[in-house]
Amino acid sequence: MARPPLLQLTDISLTFGGDPVFDGLNLVVQPGDRAALVGRNGSGKSTLMKVMARIVEPDRGAVIAAPGTSVGYMEQDPTLEGFATLGDFASSGLDPSERYKIDMAAEGLKLAMDTPVDAASGGEKRRAALAKLLAQDPDLMLLDEPTNHLDIEAIGWLESHLAMTRSAFIVISHDRAFLTALAKSTLWIDRSVVRRQDKGFGDFEPWRDKTWDEEDLARHKLDRKIKAEARWAVEGISARRKRNQGRVRALGALRKERADMIRRQDVAAMELSGGSQSGKRVIEARGLTKSFGDRIILKPFDLRVLRGDRVAFVGPNGVGKTTLLKMLIGETEPDSGTVSFGTGLEIAVFDQTRSALDPDMSLWESLTGDPEMRVSGRADQVMVRGTPKHVVGYLKEFLFSDAQARAPVRSLSGGEKARLLLARIMARDANLLVLDEPTNDLDIETLDLLQELLADFPGTVLLVSHDRDFLDRVATTTIAMEGDGRAIAYPGGWSDYRRQRGERTAPEPQASKPTVKQPQASKPKTKSSGLSFTEKHRLEALPDEIEKLETEITKLADLLSDPDLYTKAPEKFSKATAALTQRQAALEKAEEEWLLLEEKAES
Repeated sequence: MARPPLLQLTDISLTFGGDPVFDGLNLVVQPGDRAALVGRNGSGKSTLMKVMARIVEPDRGAVIAAPGTSVGYMEQDPTLEGFATLGDFASSGLDPSERYKIDMAAEGLKLAMDTPVDAASGGEKRRAALAKLLAQDPDLMLLDEPTNHLDIEAIGWLESHLAMTRSAFIVISHDRAFLTALAKSTLWIDRSVVRRQDKGFGDFEPWRDKTWDEEDLARHKLDRKIKAEARWAVEGISARRKRNQGRVRALGALRKERADMIRRQDVAAMELSGGSQSGKRVIEARGLTKSFGDRIILKPFDLRVLRGDRVAFVGPNGVGKTTLLKMLIGETEPDSGTVSFGTGLEIAVFDQTRSALDPDMSLWESLTGDPEMRVSGRADQVMVRGTPKHVVGYLKEFLFSDAQARAPVRSLSGGEKARLLLARIMARDANLLVLDEPTNDLDIETLDLLQELLADFPGTVLLVSHDRDFLDRVATTTIAMEGDGRAIAYPGGWSDYRRQRGERTAPEPQASKPTVKQPQASKPKTKSSGLSFTEKHRLEALPDEIEKLETEITKLADLLSDPDLYTKAPEKFSKATAALTQRQAALEKAEEEWLLLEEKAES
């Protein structure tokens, strides 16, 4: 016999004093559902979860749970008032005979149960709330960003735990690898509408893009129909005024239908400037060590970072990733060893603590108060990559509204704070980006754009992240900090590192990278190596690029071999000479790049 739904939402409407968050929403959650809840930042994902958990009451509609169904909710900012320690909170309401469940969850999530609530960080409180929910084991778990503030090991434990649970769950996360491994269906919130597809998260992006394409086509057809009807109205209505009033009214209805179409939110117009080119050697570290008291953070460590490298640092929370990063850019002194820097470095830092943002400042003040962005004598403009821009116009490029420009930073969500910090960083020229946990709270579309920008960035990137998919797409070298002061460099991203360690890797997301064209047999081939996807693709493309440059150089040299060219066509001679110089420099650069990649593939 079919089991009744765990939860049913019928005709839900909710408005917070403006445009509706939801209007006429219907949704059914079945036993065994494992759904990813996705959508842009601010689309209403957390609000929908709170409606499901009956924390937020809708303006209209009903939320009905099957008799005896238990629903558990893990929120982003839990309150732990009235509890002395995180353990007291996490184990509250749990039968003493099931205490082992909270101990298992605490171990997997690396939660120190004896931490006083007053001394706990926001991330520790979130882990306590997550451990409490997992130990309660309700029929339906509502998980709002459970992977935020977890390190890669804890994310892996949570992934395994949820894969084995008998509970249904709905999860909000921007971690592609996590969603791909767990989700069997996808709930997509887009402009107050919730759509459902009973396929895993790997099929989400093709489904989303197809939906948007169909929507664009319908909008285009409607625009054409309105134009045709409007033309008829102007040219033919006077002769048939009385008889055709119905058609005029239909034209009005078409125009209203077009006006009611909700425009999609734009993607942030982020750009990165590489600034002036740095020297080929960016950072050279030799024999770095670091300890805090008896705790060894780093044993003797060597690293050479070359221009164009994307170096990722991975490991458990507290192992010393940020400390090593700060030593490499000169912010923290090592106990021993040396760090030398290349020439012409321009550094921009994305700090995971968002310490560069004053919560009491407005967004406007946060940009105009930055000395590197200030435009002398203009309180309403900021300097963006050498060009003055109006502060509100620049904020709009990062999806902030006019009203938000004067709002305090403290009113922003985590994703909005990340976008504001990116706006500050991307306003300046930099050839060395230092990104400490940049992916936290960013929605999938913004993550996609950031990945593309980093792939095209001509400078160098140092990166700390727990997002495995992001690491695979961006990193060319992974520094694994494995505890006891050990830091080992592996070529490639997260999955490459795991393979070289002989560990099983999770399936890659199905919304995958483009197919790479295989090189011809007569040209240098990519070795089976730890090169990143981007490097492999580049290594395979370089032989064709080199061959093309060589052909162009030969043609230009033949042209310039004419002794009368300068006399007969001085302008043509000048252009050919400049082109030859440019092609020769490009050839030298391409050959050097090919040699470096070949050496890396061989190593």
